[in-house]
Amino acid sequence: MPSDLERAMETLITVFHRYAGKDNDGKSGTLSRRELKMLMENELASFLKTQKDPATVDKIMKDLDSNGDGEVNFEEFVSLVVGLSIACEQCYVAHKMAAGRKN
Repeated sequence: MPSDLERAMETLITVFHRYAGKDNDGKSGTLSRRELKMLMENELASFLKTQKDPATVDKIMKDLDSNGDGEVNFEEFVSLVVGLSIACEQCYVAHKMAAGRKN
């Protein structure tokens, strides 16, 4: 039976490949800007709702595309997930600390 962390890694891989190649551009191992937007709208909807800038996806695409090929590969995608996870963990710790002060 896989561990929680193994299931989380499998989910990351599965989600990435669910959207990569949807454009039928022959690039099934990368996300185009359109595919990245679709992924974020479906899988990170709460995050996108908190963003005030309508160009958020374009900015994220530019930041993620470290090799400048106009596509986001799995390694580049994982850096997005890591960054968001770090931010969420910081919120989690702050929330736990605030809850501890109330008790």
